[in-house]
Amino acid sequence: MQSKRVFTAFWIFGLVNNVLYVVILSAAIDLVGPLTPKATVLIADVVPSFILKVTAPFFIHLIPYHIRIFLLLGLSFFGMLIVSSSTQIPPILFGIVLASMSSGLGETTFLQLTHFYSETALSAWSSGTGGAGLAGSFIFLVMTTWLNISPRTTLLFFAVVPFTFLIAYFKILPVSGKPPKRRLSTSISRSNSSAGLVLNGVNADDTLSREGLAENEDEIEVGLLDGQPIVINSTSLPSFNSLQAHILATVKRIKPYILPYMAPLFTVYVSEYIINQGISPVLLFPIEEMPFANYRDAYVTYGTLYQLGVFISRSSGSFIRVKRVWIPSILQMFNLVICIIQALFVIIPNIYFLFVLIFYEGLLGGLSYVNTFMLASEKTSLYEREFAMGCVGISDSAGIVLAATLAMFIEPSLCHYQVSHDRPYCTLH
Repeated sequence: MQSKRVFTAFWIFGLVNNVLYVVILSAAIDLVGPLTPKATVLIADVVPSFILKVTAPFFIHLIPYHIRIFLLLGLSFFGMLIVSSSTQIPPILFGIVLASMSSGLGETTFLQLTHFYSETALSAWSSGTGGAGLAGSFIFLVMTTWLNISPRTTLLFFAVVPFTFLIAYFKILPVSGKPPKRRLSTSISRSNSSAGLVLNGVNADDTLSREGLAENEDEIEVGLLDGQPIVINSTSLPSFNSLQAHILATVKRIKPYILPYMAPLFTVYVSEYIINQGISPVLLFPIEEMPFANYRDAYVTYGTLYQLGVFISRSSGSFIRVKRVWIPSILQMFNLVICIIQALFVIIPNIYFLFVLIFYEGLLGGLSYVNTFMLASEKTSLYEREFAMGCVGISDSAGIVLAATLAMFIEPSLCHYQVSHDRPYCTLH
């Protein structure tokens, strides 16, 4: 029964945390129009999240999990409220920034929270994030394309979704396993038994939080340096020397995760988000050759098929494992090359083949995501696992940031090329 509650809670966390991000990207063409690069929305949707993820390892341990839940709720709710009620691009982008901050804080928080539960939590989180992509893009497609509900009304509907965080964390998630609301005041000792790390006689497997392990309540453990805990005194903060030591220790802790986990995931996300935001808006045919009434429907449909692939592969972690996580990265780069050639020379004869390609792109992206985090969880020591899950999450946002930057130039360039070759579809809505 408890494992079902854990699965349900983390599936909801993944769904709710990512669904607004997906909906905003699905609405990009409606928010900024056909002539503005859709990567403008992507940048606003991912850069704040990326900055938060990069800086989180330096301070996130100071914020209790229950406080983070309320921060997530406030940022996402007010962000979507602003986006749905604004007609000018600057306030729309500001609302997107707030929602993006919520997404970044949420991913760091819930990936770290999986450390206190069984492997079920990570599988459920991954599946939930995949479900968010499918649910967000499909519901947006149905409401705006099939039911002809205005995009802004649809966005307002999604503003109430984040309140589900409260139910999932405080009502569904089992109390046993949750990190305590207060930082522990305890000392660190090592046991020679096979149990491993012992915290004042309590084994680390008993799912206690590592936040604030120290000799007394004024001391906070901030990281490791040469295998030894670094402890700073909270009464003397900010201290240049202690903060400098903390930064150096945190950077050193991140380094082992770069090549085996972060680099492959980074590469996958660069490729797929260049496709999604920089190339798919121009992968068009004459309207009579597509099953749509409007050109913008093609962009929304591509997004839905991509998210369907992501959902299927992110839900496959318990029965399909890929240990060589560089393989999806290489295959995704190959997809990127195909899409660029298609945008330039139309080597694929109709949009239905492109539907299959975009779906396959989503499969590779989700496969890379779930297997990277599962591999990191399995290969990382218990003492470092919570930190590892947080810092590996930096890589996907870093990839999206780079992709968004490149897509700002790629989409206009491809569109200009198509217009100059009598294919003006990218300028039509």
